[in-house]
Amino acid sequence: MADITIYNPETLGRPLGQYTQVTRVRASEFLFIAGQLAADRAGNVVGEGDFDAQCEQVFGNIELALRSAGAGWGNVVLFTTYLVHSQDIPKLMQYRLRAFPKFFPNGAYPPNTMLMVDRLVQEAFLVEVQAIAAL
Repeated sequence: MADITIYNPETLGRPLGQYTQVTRVRASEFLFIAGQLAADRAGNVVGEGDFDAQCEQVFGNIELALRSAGAGWGNVVLFTTYLVHSQDIPKLMQYRLRAFPKFFPNGAYPPNTMLMVDRLVQEAFLVEVQAIAAL
């Protein structure tokens, strides 16, 4: 079982969102989850034009990937988030304010790197999230 410590060192500034600066991991196995999009099992776009609906699907897909390995949100050690529109940053922050306390009830949110990209694999996708988990 992984030994995961998520924390903010006093020497770094306070995070600017729902994440933590550092994750320290001692584990024998890692799970690398490809960037998840707002697509259902059949590959259909979910929530076209609806950022919140896309976030729900993206994080739902991550949860399914975690469960496939017998893991859960507490195993996540890092997120990388890709957005198409910088104007969606506040929407992402609001989604995470609502969802992360349910995913991470201890308040230890994994580190996250956010990147703006020109587009994702299809024009309809607004957000993609990659995750790494320790088992």
